[in-house]
Amino acid sequence: MVRLRFAPSPTGFLHIGGLRTALFSWLFTKKNKGSFIFRLEDTDRNRLVEEAEENLIRMLDWAGIDIDEGPGIGGDYGPYRQSERLQLYREHVDLLLEQGDAYPCFCTEERLEQLKSNQRSQGETPQYDNHCRKLNKEEILSRIQSQEAHVIRMKIPEKEETFRLKDLVRGTVAIESGQVEDQVILKSDGFPTYHLAVVIDDHLMQISHVVRGEEWLPSFPKHLLLYRYLGWETPEFVHLPLILNEERAKLSKRHGAVSVEDFRSKGYLPEALLNFIALLGWNPGDDRELLSLKELTQEFSFERVSKSGSIFDREKLNWMNQQYLLKLPEEEYLRRIWEVVQEGAYRNQEQEKIQQAAEILKTRLVTLSDFNQKLGLFFDQNPELNDPQALEVLKQEESKTVLREFLVQSESLSELTSDNLGQLVKSVQKTTGIKGRGLWMPLRCAITREASGPELAVMLDFFGGEKCLRLIRQTLELPSIMNGP
Repeated sequence: MVRLRFAPSPTGFLHIGGLRTALFSWLFTKKNKGSFIFRLEDTDRNRLVEEAEENLIRMLDWAGIDIDEGPGIGGDYGPYRQSERLQLYREHVDLLLEQGDAYPCFCTEERLEQLKSNQRSQGETPQYDNHCRKLNKEEILSRIQSQEAHVIRMKIPEKEETFRLKDLVRGTVAIESGQVEDQVILKSDGFPTYHLAVVIDDHLMQISHVVRGEEWLPSFPKHLLLYRYLGWETPEFVHLPLILNEERAKLSKRHGAVSVEDFRSKGYLPEALLNFIALLGWNPGDDRELLSLKELTQEFSFERVSKSGSIFDREKLNWMNQQYLLKLPEEEYLRRIWEVVQEGAYRNQEQEKIQQAAEILKTRLVTLSDFNQKLGLFFDQNPELNDPQALEVLKQEESKTVLREFLVQSESLSELTSDNLGQLVKSVQKTTGIKGRGLWMPLRCAITREASGPELAVMLDFFGGEKCLRLIRQTLELPSIMNGP
């Protein structure tokens, strides 16, 4: 029975690395007709973020990762919140105490800080010195009866041993017991630590495969010991490689957007984002880069997950998102565009005009949010001219000559249209002797405000001749253009 879980802490927005963990787990369960379970590990009460739980669920739903069991799913399941399972953890702690595999620790924060300080000053690795492990039963009972604050620690075997884990990505991993201290498993406030709660929950929820980041590798001996003490079989383990920035450092907010919420607000398509992160540390066994969710499900396996970290290439994500935008059926494309428009400054424009702009810009968008940013050209009376390349072209005397002559010759027309545009430009060429790029680029830059803007004839049909001529006049009046190169 294949059962995998995604178990984030509600301490902030869903990180892109968390989405990858959820995706890999979800793909594996779907391929093997298993269950994907959502559990909130909320025992660290000091770090809880309001609305984080709602955001986590919303972002998974936006990404198309459906949950079989967990918060908000209904039926006989969940909600799985560790904060609501305290009695369950306490019962298992009592069992560990009774077996002699755990003990109360009364050490104060001050003592522990002094201990670590002394160890550092002597060049030692800071870790607990098992002070309270030596207390006799009578003293322990007396101090508990006097309600002295204490935690519960799990005993690490005194005899040195090597803990070995067979990881589906990394093969056999070994860590010596001397590198592990007597871990706190129950805090003084009655809440379990992650190490205790995760093992109990994974066992009771019958999790078959534990998928998590490689930063949890040093913790696996603590977890293996708990499985041993409680007499339980260990699940399969998968430790995923880190996601790195271009400098090969761990991806963080300092390097731009890292939360799924950020990518959604920037207009990335969920299917493109999933495709992109699926290839961060995994490959389909060939050179394919664009794979649907169905194809990812068919191809996915942990055997093809890499051990090494993967670079988060934002340019590659942009390219991939653009490809997905281009592949959207027209009706679906327009639906998503309209949703984006409702969040922007042009939501009151006519839907027909919005649709025309969407059709013109489709091949020029990288993300959906680009559409709102480009709508000023279509609907503002005086759209800004900020493109450095366009400004550089328009500053040239030859460009200004073309624009002035275009305005002069347009006066002979009753109306400037896409039908007579070509003939008018030929006449300007004949008069000025300017041709090719030097002839068309000034017109493109003045009317579309970009050096590589939409086709002139298409924009002329959208704007009408009067607005196009007004944009050319405004361009020639700009101080940055009039003052030359």
